[in-house]
Amino acid sequence: MRQLAKLVLLTITSSVLTKAWSAPQVPGFFIFGDSLVDNGNNNGILTLARANYYPYGIDFKQGSTGRFTNGLTTVDFLARLLGFRHFIPPYATAQRSEVLRGLNFASGASGIREETGNNLGQHYHFAEQVEHFGDAVRYITRMFRGNTTRVHDHLRKCMYLVGMGSNDYLNNYFMPSMYPTSYDYSPKTYASLLIQDYSRQLTQLYDLGARKIAIVGIGQIGCIPYELARMDDDDRQGGRRCNGRINKAISMYNACLYRMVRRFNRELPGAKFVYVDTFKSSNDLVNNAASYGFSVIDRGCCGVGRNNGQITCLPLQQPCEDRTKYLFWDAFHPTEAANLIYARKAYYSNSSSDVYPMNLKQLAMA
Repeated sequence: MRQLAKLVLLTITSSVLTKAWSAPQVPGFFIFGDSLVDNGNNNGILTLARANYYPYGIDFKQGSTGRFTNGLTTVDFLARLLGFRHFIPPYATAQRSEVLRGLNFASGASGIREETGNNLGQHYHFAEQVEHFGDAVRYITRMFRGNTTRVHDHLRKCMYLVGMGSNDYLNNYFMPSMYPTSYDYSPKTYASLLIQDYSRQLTQLYDLGARKIAIVGIGQIGCIPYELARMDDDDRQGGRRCNGRINKAISMYNACLYRMVRRFNRELPGAKFVYVDTFKSSNDLVNNAASYGFSVIDRGCCGVGRNNGQITCLPLQQPCEDRTKYLFWDAFHPTEAANLIYARKAYYSNSSSDVYPMNLKQLAMA
């Protein structure tokens, strides 16, 4: 059974990575987010939020590049599904010739709020990532010799993916020993404040030329190994081993995010925003784990302590042997096998439980 599961994953992955190549469906793919999609931007800064060491990248051809998983991330798979022959490069090390086809600005530990993630060291919060995109736009403008019509035409055809907010809860609101936000705000008020900041930042992205924008919601943080390792019985969600208090707060935020996407589609001329519902998608993976090939859904493939969730993968640590059976790679991040499923749901699904109001394949063609 183990070999069969590996064969199935390899077959599906191969079909994504070796599809018949034609021109990419969009001229560029720009990525903003945190460690779920960071592919090396944190490697050269002073931070604990980095993954450029073994066993991270154990199943990735190029090794430990800074991706916080064993192989490919969700955006790696999405880049392939969109028709790109090469992975989108990290902003920190990209060559000038690569700018037109997209950049990855994501940074582990980053959030919507500036102070989020400071407990882990340096990072690029979302406002800084937008500033970096602004630098890229100015460079593209120079490439097009100041022809702003060509610049706007290029940028409006590109796709943008933004996945922020997880650390605003993990490394802010639900870390009361380091941050006062949970004392200052109720979960409902905090969600509203996050959306206010996020709306302003996304509007700046729009003003810089972005039009096709996928907004990724927050997954079920209350069910990740890190939270399971810290959870007591008072926090348990019904019959499931998840932290219901955290998931309830995340649900409030996601509801606000969904309404924000709908508002942007009404109010911003030419904008096409898509909400990617990772919360419901992750719930589907847990509830139907066996059908997706997962047998371990509550512990990391590598890590230390209860549920392998108290400390992330240590350098040179030996991970689990069969990564295809694990939903989580470490205390926080999905395995490559899970990332493939999340990418396919976002790109292909016709269910509003996964994407709204369209999938990313349709967004690319819109």
